[in-house]
Amino acid sequence: MAVDVNAIELLLSVAQAKSFRAAADRAGVTRSAVSQAIGRLEAELGIALFVRTTRSVNLTEAGQLLLNRVAPAMADLSAAITSTQELAGRPSGLLRLAVSSIAERFIAGPLLARFVETYPEIELDVFITDDEFDIFAAGYDAGVRLGEIIEQDMIAIPVSDDQRQATVASPAYLARHGRPLHPKDLTGHRCIGWRPAPSVAPYRWEFEEDGQAFDVAVAPQVTTNDMGLMLRMALSGSGITFGMEETFRPFVERGELVLLLEEYLPSFAGFFLYFPSRRNLAPKLRALVDHVQVSRKR
Repeated sequence: MAVDVNAIELLLSVAQAKSFRAAADRAGVTRSAVSQAIGRLEAELGIALFVRTTRSVNLTEAGQLLLNRVAPAMADLSAAITSTQELAGRPSGLLRLAVSSIAERFIAGPLLARFVETYPEIELDVFITDDEFDIFAAGYDAGVRLGEIIEQDMIAIPVSDDQRQATVASPAYLARHGRPLHPKDLTGHRCIGWRPAPSVAPYRWEFEEDGQAFDVAVAPQVTTNDMGLMLRMALSGSGITFGMEETFRPFVERGELVLLLEEYLPSFAGFFLYFPSRRNLAPKLRALVDHVQVSRKR
């Protein structure tokens, strides 16, 4: 059977977004067009690729098997086409990145603004996510996340200095409730915590004392998966929160937040741009790698 490349691309998009509507928006077509294309592909293969309900869209076993096989091939095809096109010009095409929500320096604006200014033929698609999934199977070219959780077989390029987590609260909160002197004192304070999903326990706040790492299971009065909400709640005086110091730094410098328990918070390896080891790196990705490396030297 002839392979409908457009249908395969839509399959990847629907699988990643878990939504026909979101895939349609991304492709710039109607939801009906996506549904029809997937329907034709399923008819040609003689097997369902998705389980559709009114609330969710999920891959069947056959759909997942097909995704696992075609995603790397589509990535290679895209890279081959882009490489061929760029023999006659500058790096171009769609560059898709999956970036951790706490990679503040990378997504703050200036680095990416300079990149798109330098390479106007590259279309940048940045997906902010803290979910753990195979970003390359989902069609992304590269990701940005903390170095400690990047697989060992990846190429990793630093995009930040070493990082440190921070415990912060507003001056108003500290005036009302006092200042914790040791991480274990946090169990007696109102805390604003984070967890990646409703089914996962709140993140345990990590510290170090006399070279020994330990964590504290705070009982958050407010728990969310959004760092922006954690920050806003802390600024409003609702409690103590915990996250990347880089995120809090501008507010600390303006006196809107106060750093707490600094002596118990060690530094660790920061954020990295990562991608699979490939002999022929797509020019659009090579352009980003070079841009990051030059920016780090400034």
